[in-house]
Amino acid sequence: MAEEKATKLLSDFPPVTTGSWEEVIAKDLKGADRTKKLVWRTIEGFSAEPYYRAEDMAELKHLGTLPGEFPYVRGVKSDNAWRVRQTIAVEPGEARAANRQAHDVLMKGVDSLGFVIKSKEFSATDLDTLLDGITITAIELAFSGCGVYRAAELFLDKAAAEGLDPEQVFATFAIDPLMKLSRKGSWGCSAPDGAKQFLRIKELLERAPQYKRVRLIAASGTLFHNCGASAVQELAFALAMGHEYVVRLTDLGLNVDQVAPAIKFNFSVGTSYFIEIAKLRAARMLWANIMKPYGPKRGCSSKLRAHVQTSAWNQTVYDPYVNMLRGTTEAMSAAIAGVDSIEVLPFDHAYEQPTEFSARIARNTQLLLKEESHFDQVTDPAAGSYYIEELTASIAAEAWKLFLAVEELGGYVAAFEKGFIQEQVEATANKRDQNIATRREILLGTNQYPNFTEVAPAEITADVVTRGGGKKSCHCGCKHSDREPEYRPLKPYRGAMAFEAMRLRTDRSGREPKAFMLTCGTLAMARARAQFACNFFACAGIRTVDNTFFASVAGGIEAAKASGAQIVVVCAADDDYATLAPEVFAAFRDSNVIVVVAGAPACQPELEAAGISHFISVRTNVLQSLETYLAELGI
Repeated sequence: MAEEKATKLLSDFPPVTTGSWEEVIAKDLKGADRTKKLVWRTIEGFSAEPYYRAEDMAELKHLGTLPGEFPYVRGVKSDNAWRVRQTIAVEPGEARAANRQAHDVLMKGVDSLGFVIKSKEFSATDLDTLLDGITITAIELAFSGCGVYRAAELFLDKAAAEGLDPEQVFATFAIDPLMKLSRKGSWGCSAPDGAKQFLRIKELLERAPQYKRVRLIAASGTLFHNCGASAVQELAFALAMGHEYVVRLTDLGLNVDQVAPAIKFNFSVGTSYFIEIAKLRAARMLWANIMKPYGPKRGCSSKLRAHVQTSAWNQTVYDPYVNMLRGTTEAMSAAIAGVDSIEVLPFDHAYEQPTEFSARIARNTQLLLKEESHFDQVTDPAAGSYYIEELTASIAAEAWKLFLAVEELGGYVAAFEKGFIQEQVEATANKRDQNIATRREILLGTNQYPNFTEVAPAEITADVVTRGGGKKSCHCGCKHSDREPEYRPLKPYRGAMAFEAMRLRTDRSGREPKAFMLTCGTLAMARARAQFACNFFACAGIRTVDNTFFASVAGGIEAAKASGAQIVVVCAADDDYATLAPEVFAAFRDSNVIVVVAGAPACQPELEAAGISHFISVRTNVLQSLETYLAELGI
């Protein structure tokens, strides 16, 4: 009976062919170009269709495997558990304070402790103090900072001295000379080609063959993301870094099974939700195929292990609570994609040392995903989605092309020294900056829908809004940071910086410029234009005076003069502007008031001939235009 009902139900909904779908789409578009209207051209370099069907999966080669099976697109393990990380700074001489903080967060759900060691003089006593009372085999420990080499040596000594079970020791060390080269443009105190650093890594790897879950090397895709790179570039260049480590260390006499399992990849996740899920799935598939020709004897040599951090690039100083929303969707992307550990950056990360409140919210974001949403209970929940499988294949294909281009130049180091890496990242960053300036890419609360009444607190300075994640300083006493770069370094920044610097100038000007919305003519369009204009000027910290509607232009002009506003925005329908805009302009011709027309009406040439020179519309470069208005206001 049940089968009969199912058959009847299916017969009520016969299959619809792709041709039928396309006929309906063509009809709805009424002759408009389908490619322009519906096909999304991603910044990653490929196009995404508005829909996919089972027939589109026929050419995808990565389908049909289970989690834990080569090429690991569905995950490197059979479950979806991940560790919740929080990072703690270990200042020189402050190991005890860091230990207290570690104990505190361990009681609040963290099971991956990140320690940034800020001194090269880090000692065995410091390590003992830092880990006092912490059961090493119960959690993951992650070390980074300028003292990471020393911390790795001391940790291996401690693990051996305490007779810890090698199978129960989970630790990662962000030893990443390639990231430092990329960030500083120099090998620092090492030999010209970084040889000394690679020899030191080799010595560490030879000391720890029994620690299968201790990963000493980091390949930091996070750097590229925070410089404005695309997901494809972040993936390709991180894989190129990882491969460079394999090549350089096997050339020194190690085998692939000693090197590859010791690498942990660090990625960032942005707000392009499905792209980020696909990126992390593609990362595992590509790394497995990169390692395959080396003929590894250990399966874990082909398994990409990943730590993910939510984006610092898209965090904002203004309206910072929006960062909570960004961090939530980003953490969801990472959890769905399947990673080993996640760190959600606190919402105030961009402008201050995180508070207890912001750190708690960041931790609890992940705990909610685990304990209430049960994201850790389903492995690769995105599998089988036509859209995500296609995105995975597309990102993998584009990243593979870029990876091969790097290899053809001689590998990551050679490509960086020739400027190829920098050119690729900077080109994308410039495009993204342009997209933000023109609102093709939205940073909520910054270039669209800002908090109209917000004023930056006194502690937010120009230095704060213009440092691109560079607030952490080196305390090791080394001199490499003073050296002139040998190569052009990559420069992390935040996408919101230009808008924030502009708005901060307004906040610190000691003035309160106002833009008055003179709404007249056709009511519906007047209100729509007023809303658009309010959002537009508020992005620069200009206070907006909105008005429901003026029955007459004269009444609007009188109210505008009484408001003392320096900018008067005429908000009406296109057909109304030919008569209304000149009347408003004439009323303020002999004053310093700037008259703006909200829109790009067909009569714009006639209005310009009458002397009106200020227009704003959806095609306006918002950043450039607002900078011009502030200059005219003397700010």
